Amino acid sequence: MSPREPARNLLREKVAQLPLGPGVYLYKDAAGKIIYVGKAKSLRARVRSYFNEDRLAEPKTGTLISEARDVDHILVDNEKEALALENNLIKQYKPRFNVLLRDDKTYPYIKLTAERFPRVYVTRRLKKDGASYFGPYLPGNLAHRTVHFIHRHFLVPSCKVDLNRYHPKPCLQYHIHRCLGPCVEGLTTPEAYAEAVKRVRLFLEGRHAALAGELRARIAEAAEEERFEEAASLRDLLSTVEELDQRQKMAAASGDDVDIFGYYAEPPLVAVNLFHLRNGQIVDRREFFWEDQPEFEAAEFFSALLLQIYLEQQYVPGIIHVPVEFEDREVMEELLSEKRQRKVEIHTPQRGQKRAMLNLAQTNAKHSFDARFRVLKPSSSAIQEALQDALNLPEAPKRIECFDISHIQGAEKVASMVVWEEGRMKKADYRKFIIRTVEGNDDFASMREVVTRRYSRLQEEGTAMPGLVLIDGGLGQLHAAAEALEAIGIINQPLASIAKREEIIYVLGQENEPVVLDRFSPILHLIQSIRDEAHRFAVTFHRTRRNARTLTSELDQIPGVGEVTRRKLLKEFGSSTLVRQATEDELARRIGRAAAKKVRAFYENEQQPVGD
Repeated sequence: MSPREPARNLLREKVAQLPLGPGVYLYKDAAGKIIYVGKAKSLRARVRSYFNEDRLAEPKTGTLISEARDVDHILVDNEKEALALENNLIKQYKPRFNVLLRDDKTYPYIKLTAERFPRVYVTRRLKKDGASYFGPYLPGNLAHRTVHFIHRHFLVPSCKVDLNRYHPKPCLQYHIHRCLGPCVEGLTTPEAYAEAVKRVRLFLEGRHAALAGELRARIAEAAEEERFEEAASLRDLLSTVEELDQRQKMAAASGDDVDIFGYYAEPPLVAVNLFHLRNGQIVDRREFFWEDQPEFEAAEFFSALLLQIYLEQQYVPGIIHVPVEFEDREVMEELLSEKRQRKVEIHTPQRGQKRAMLNLAQTNAKHSFDARFRVLKPSSSAIQEALQDALNLPEAPKRIECFDISHIQGAEKVASMVVWEEGRMKKADYRKFIIRTVEGNDDFASMREVVTRRYSRLQEEGTAMPGLVLIDGGLGQLHAAAEALEAIGIINQPLASIAKREEIIYVLGQENEPVVLDRFSPILHLIQSIRDEAHRFAVTFHRTRRNARTLTSELDQIPGVGEVTRRKLLKEFGSSTLVRQATEDELARRIGRAAAKKVRAFYENEQQPVGD
């Protein structure tokens, strides 16, 4: 008898006692940890089937049953409830035998905050914080374009300035007419700002007719009071809102929304592409990757995947196309229809244009697989767009400037700035900084000094800011850099930091939503390589200065060697170790025979043992 057979028999006995109704079952290992969660129309029949010889011969089932020592269950009223409960338990326990959704880009939303002076942001995480959330927006950059529209036409900002107090002067956004200026007393009133926020809310809620009516009333009022400039501005906004309303009506009449899935698998590696069709056009594409699917079975895989995707997001399309049929399709249609409050259909097209679109998704999944797992080099524009999406940036960054601080116990403090531009490091634009104003070991103050010096210089020169400023460090360094930028009037600059060891990326304004990329992610590799180059450049500069200081100190002690000779040695050799190792002939070729003899004599006398 196999040593595992008694445990398996005990498990069989427990399974025989399971109820016949629908529910969820949970397999546990010897330590009591949940290793698999499943759903069933009949708990006893489904779980008993795991012990059939045919299923035990399957690698995944055989391994699961060999490790399982217990099985629990939760009885529910129907299959639909079992489906929803299974998803919640998988999300809670993350069992290793289940398909787990990871490395997914979430949909962007627009957040209207609940502050004294509300602001608008693009976010990918919904919170119960009193704010209003609108979306999701497809494609992702539509959310950023919408927020820019709000800045231009409604003058409600996305800035990081503390609006709970007044500041001495407004930032650039006020001067270029993108903000009403609530940060400075007297530039606007709470009532005027509240009117602007009211219009933003109507706009984001899609209540364009109500917004248009409100604007017409304000135009008439402004014209009657001879505020003609304000009336003209409101009339332009009215025209834009009416145009948007017409576009929305045309789009709604042109068809339903469709999501299309394709996949490519070489177990344990799997890549999935999801195409979003809106009004007959592909508006966005999402990629998913797994490295832990040794026994990939497409039907079971997509059953789990669809559940995790659509029950976790606010929006559900009317039609979903999948490459394989699966057992729970009808129940899932019913569950998703309830969530959407309109009918949802799940199909596997076999011919025609719908099948052609499914094949297109499959082809793209193969390309995604190759790009991720075969390490193909993506184009510069593809990297920029992926970086924009991963970090939730307003635009794809063509240029990144990255900073690092280097010192030993606060001595010889220096900083580096390296530049990535259009897909490659641009060494001609690298910069070195000697920290001048900071005493002791204070990396935050050092970062403030360097960022202030760099971007004050760009302001003086009238040079454009980079698409992204990247900081080597955690939240402290990120906020130090942000304080430096705000102090010189730069408010909405994209700014991020990457923390060592954890490799977590923090984006300014989204610190509560840190970006965690998987180890295969080319975006993570890019950010790591830029960070590592900044670190290398800073350490090299620090070491050079430290060696030069040590050498200068030593050379000062050599009798008969003057300032000119010391400078030559410093330039030619760079470190005390190289001068110490140089022969008299090597020294003579650079500083002359007489001086060379004095240098060699100094080092040779220094190395003589001290007598008793």
